[in-house]
Amino acid sequence: MTRAAAATTLVTALACGAFACEVFAPAEAAAVTIRLANAEAVPIEDAVVMFDPADATPTATPQTAAVDQINRRFVPHVTVVQKGTSISFPNSDRIRHQVYSFSPAKTFTLKLYAGSPRMSVTFDKPGLVVLGCNIHDSMVGFIAVADSPYFGKSGSNGIVTLDLPPGAYRLRVWHAELAAPIAPRLVTIGAGAQTIPVLAAVDHGVTAPAPWP
Repeated sequence: MTRAAAATTLVTALACGAFACEVFAPAEAAAVTIRLANAEAVPIEDAVVMFDPADATPTATPQTAAVDQINRRFVPHVTVVQKGTSISFPNSDRIRHQVYSFSPAKTFTLKLYAGSPRMSVTFDKPGLVVLGCNIHDSMVGFIAVADSPYFGKSGSNGIVTLDLPPGAYRLRVWHAELAAPIAPRLVTIGAGAQTIPVLAAVDHGVTAPAPWP
């Protein structure tokens, strides 16, 4: 045994004394399912769900993503990423597009192009980014930039499932067509699986996206 290893053993023995020492492993993540629906129990698609840890400051991990342009539409219509993610904007149409955003969370312009632009855009500030095309006014898309690594987007079934370490979180929900904002709420995640229902009202006739929570 080396001198360093012996010293470590001695310190451990002195700390434990006559009692048995316990080794605490990190708590395992629990499966958390969020079900989003309206008052008639109709599932809500393309809703953004974010869990902000109350006891820790999330760190941004550089990632990449892509938002395509197909049949004069942004695909996907709603994209959710963590702060620090770089997104490319390929153009799969046979016509050229000019992508831009004037949103406070990210202001940028990609000049008129076809195919794939040479550069991607890094989204380094949390918030909502509204995408547009200077050539085609009907093209609108959304990029939701989250601080936390715990986020997701509901599918056609209105469900988002995330693996969350036990602890306290602030739950935030956003949808472009919310009739009324959903107030953030504090939730406590335990060691076992759980389901959180979220009731929301969606108005397909709204002319402006709902405010960011």
